[in-house]
Amino acid sequence: MAKTSPGEFMRQVEAERKKVAWPTRRETVTTAIMVVLMTVILGVFFFGVDTIFKQIVAALLSLVA
Repeated sequence: MAKTSPGEFMRQVEAERKKVAWPTRRETVTTAIMVVLMTVILGVFFFGVDTIFKQIVAALLSLVA
């Protein structure tokens, strides 16, 4: 593997940095809202599933006791 000088490395880093497509403010806000919305939806879903399983387990345990 060929060694790269520090100057050449920095030039390569700069060239790669220029290729990065940074999101706009609107894209960032939209994505953040979607993440929060999906987190809330999944939280409610899993709360409901957990509640149902809790009731099933409680019913099964009441049969044993």
